[in-house]
Amino acid sequence: MKTFITSTLLLLTLLSCGTKQTQETQQNTDNMPYTAEGKTARVYTTAMGTDLRLTLTGEYRFKPGKQAKETEKSVFVNPHKSFQTFLGIGGAITDASAEVFAQLPENKQQELLNAYYTPGGIGYSLLRVSIHSADFGSGSFTYVSDKDPDLPTFSIDHDRQFRLPMVHRAIETAGGKLTTYASPWSPPAFMKSNNSMLKGGHLLPQFYQPWANYYVRFIEAYEKEGIPIWGITIQNEPMAVQRWESCIYTAEQERDFLKNYLGPTLRDAGMGDKKIIVWDHNRDLIFDRANVILNDPEAAQYVWGIGFHWYENWSGGAPKYENLQKVQEAFPSQNLLFTEGCNEAFDAEKYQHWPNAERYGESMINDFNRGTVGWTDWNILLDQNGGPNHVGNYCFAPIHADTRTGELIYTPAYYYIGHFSKFVHPGAKRISTAPSISFLQSTTFQNPNGEMVTVVMNDTDQALDYALYVNLQVIHLSIPARAMQTLRY
Repeated sequence: MKTFITSTLLLLTLLSCGTKQTQETQQNTDNMPYTAEGKTARVYTTAMGTDLRLTLTGEYRFKPGKQAKETEKSVFVNPHKSFQTFLGIGGAITDASAEVFAQLPENKQQELLNAYYTPGGIGYSLLRVSIHSADFGSGSFTYVSDKDPDLPTFSIDHDRQFRLPMVHRAIETAGGKLTTYASPWSPPAFMKSNNSMLKGGHLLPQFYQPWANYYVRFIEAYEKEGIPIWGITIQNEPMAVQRWESCIYTAEQERDFLKNYLGPTLRDAGMGDKKIIVWDHNRDLIFDRANVILNDPEAAQYVWGIGFHWYENWSGGAPKYENLQKVQEAFPSQNLLFTEGCNEAFDAEKYQHWPNAERYGESMINDFNRGTVGWTDWNILLDQNGGPNHVGNYCFAPIHADTRTGELIYTPAYYYIGHFSKFVHPGAKRISTAPSISFLQSTTFQNPNGEMVTVVMNDTDQALDYALYVNLQVIHLSIPARAMQTLRY
């Protein structure tokens, strides 16, 4: 039987903690060394088998502590050691999301936008869009209607029906700004070796320059519509031959396209400030791709960072978090950005399947702890079938809409993402954090206003008592079974 969280309960819960967040984040603090002495931690909890959904479940005042006992379950925070600067968290407005959104009544459209893009919701600050079509949408399309490499017919008119209106409303709801980046799934068919946008193929050498020009035309067109493009990824999943839009680049091909065509073309068009993200695929091969591109100074000069997905563990293998750390060690000046992840194999009976949420929690904690600056979910909205998807690749989203009834269905993943995105703000610094036991996973950020935010996850079937130590200050808490907590102090 499907479980539905009522809209009224959702909004009351989120708005109650969103109001406090807005008030507190308006305060400014001096750049003094942080101390938890005398401070109060507010604890927000989401837990399986309960009604707790980002719910304020307690306030605890820090007290002087002693050396932790060996048998004590603890999380240790060292506020004197900080790492990467936080860019933000968000999701993709795909054609599928926009098509479903257009079918909702106005009040449900606004509820969805508020749920994602306001402080009373979960405060998304990142946005990903595709350059023409991906698999999630009703069909495959490009922005050109002929095979002329000079692109005389280039037009984004296709996006005006569904995608652009939703993007505009998302930006407006977010207060006028979302850090927006774009990714292509495939060049137009005539530019490729297989003469198809689908099923892989390579970009033909004679079309390297026209394809580089295509990015420029896309950026110009979107910015003319009032949608600033912060950056681009070169190619979504460049090592995957998919039955949907896809294109293969070897590491050397991506490197050479970047340094000889895309990088110079953006620079010469006055777009040298646009961030270029390489790889945009799984963690498994990320180190090899980074080595090939970033060891070439001519290519590396154009690279802002390396994007990655989580699908390397689709067959049951362990996520390769350590590969992120290896990239950070080898190229510490480069940024890591999670560009896509979702739960596959949609099944409407599993809207409330808790492991789907825990996959998000584990990934976000481990990705951030290995240097990731931002995290982007895949579709922000899909229908009751996990689509539309023009090749039947149906998946989960944090929120689904039943287009037959207009009902919004909030999955546990929405709340697990919110334990980060609602409380950690762009410009925050990650803070050194370590749990004493493997049962607890944790990360900490310090917001620009000085507030600390520690996220703790318990994926066991038992409630756990634990202590949070911030230097020699301590509070004692309990986290329910199969739960996520955010502590603000």
